[in-house]
Amino acid sequence: MSNSIYPCLWFDTQAHEAADFYLGIFPNAKLLNRTPFVSVYSLNGQQFMNMNGAEGPGFSTSLSLVVRCKDQAEIDQYWTALSQEGEEGKCGWLKDKYGVSWQIVPDILGSLMSHPHKAPKAMYAFMQMKKLIIADLIKAAEGE
Repeated sequence: MSNSIYPCLWFDTQAHEAADFYLGIFPNAKLLNRTPFVSVYSLNGQQFMNMNGAEGPGFSTSLSLVVRCKDQAEIDQYWTALSQEGEEGKCGWLKDKYGVSWQIVPDILGSLMSHPHKAPKAMYAFMQMKKLIIADLIKAAEGE
């Protein structure tokens, strides 16, 4: 597709290793192409390119990859896999072992945060968590 847009992640030397790591985590993952310096792959239909750029600028939290999860089991699965040897942050954010930032969030979060009466309570609960717990977010939003 000529007008497709996809992220290119710049690694020093671990582009293939990181691609293989991500391919092993997501169930709908596929390696599309590999050259000595580039791995192109898709995760759940979204294309990515990892590039070995040698001494790149590194990653920052100003860009993160969001994984929307249907239930707590998915949140737990992705949180555990992606934070392995990485760094847990607050509000569902983490950095993987390569320094790439991810947000692991439940599908329900958008509706909780946009509800006029539930949003402040849900936001307060959300801000206290590292890994998001759906039942606790709902309980807080309902005022229980």
